[in-house]
Amino acid sequence: MNTEHHEGVVARAARHAALGEPARLHIIDLLTLGDLSPTEIRVSLGAPANLVTHHLNVLESVGLVTRSASEGDKRRSYVHLAPGAFTDLVPGAVRTASRVVFACSANSARSQLAVALWQRQSTIPAASGGTRPAAQVAPGMIAAAARHEITLPGSVPTALADVLNDDDFVITVCDNAHEELGVRGDLHWSIPDPVRIGTDDAFDAAFTDLERRIAGLAPRLLAS
Repeated sequence: MNTEHHEGVVARAARHAALGEPARLHIIDLLTLGDLSPTEIRVSLGAPANLVTHHLNVLESVGLVTRSASEGDKRRSYVHLAPGAFTDLVPGAVRTASRVVFACSANSARSQLAVALWQRQSTIPAASGGTRPAAQVAPGMIAAAARHEITLPGSVPTALADVLNDDDFVITVCDNAHEELGVRGDLHWSIPDPVRIGTDDAFDAAFTDLERRIAGLAPRLLAS
């Protein structure tokens, strides 16, 4: 394991462990609203002073809170939520890519939509292809895209073999394509086939799922 990455994981784990105690999690909740003195925290928790001190020491040791002396009564201090306290609590894996290729079996719905959504979120180029491309883009997906005011990138499904380069970052968005490609794919998103179901709700559900997943991945995939 990369040493720097390992150290980052250890630091994240320590923060999660610190927040695994209910009183400390409650302290953090309070500090998201404003700064508090240890006495104010003690009153809110209904806990003895020595226990509050222990909790604050733990939170400070992992970089979740900071303390400063009062500008008024110099004997008092205030506890603050540390800048970026929650940054390392989210999933931290970061990857690089020169181009993203979304793959499904027919390249008629999910992979077409994924490219359009990706282009809203990232400057990394994107393309799509199908392991067994259909004759046309699914009308239901075209209609769903129109409902969400988005334009699909391709008018004709394309064979994955015709678009795929060796260094592409491949995301399969259907189980069939994932199982056909095996280890060739970098990520897999198991999204139900809206074409098989055929309803507006199915196409809208695929849109929502892809939109959520792409919004989560795009900031963590860096251009190479």
